[in-house]
Amino acid sequence: GPRWRLAIIGAGQMTVYLAQMAQALDYHVLVCDPREEYRASWDMPGVELSKMMPDDYLASLKLDRHTAVVALTHDPKQDDLALIEALKSEAFYVGAIGSRKHQESRRERLLEFGITQQELGRLHGPIGLPLGGKTPPEMAIAILADMTASRYGVELQLASKPKSTPKLSAVG
Repeated sequence: GPRWRLAIIGAGQMTVYLAQMAQALDYHVLVCDPREEYRASWDMPGVELSKMMPDDYLASLKLDRHTAVVALTHDPKQDDLALIEALKSEAFYVGAIGSRKHQESRRERLLEFGITQQELGRLHGPIGLPLGGKTPPEMAIAILADMTASRYGVELQLASKPKSTPKLSAVG
């Protein structure tokens, strides 16, 4: 069947880790960033880089059920345009980086731009599984884990840990 694709909006540091790991999972990785300062330092073999505006780029890709879209710029002018296009498509995964507070603002903006509640319900944000990671590679793992679950239609029930670890007594 068709190859799985990952379209990433933004060519920053986290994109490098996400793209590398996605390639290891056999995704065809596409990166879009109209900002020259980010494209100038981009150099990753096998990854397509576009300078188009994100919404135009995603429209040109004809997003389907084999495509994931991840917005990583932290810039509403870039990310929101991409998300509007992606949420109206058949993409199997649509996610955006940002805190819970930032996500609330984003959701309000997207509703103002005509995204329906049903479409908005597809948005993964904050993006990735809540693994607790803080570094770009850890966050890339969390994103790819969430994408993998979505790809296979797995609804996650995250295990909870005991509130305290029982103390073991030494027998001697």
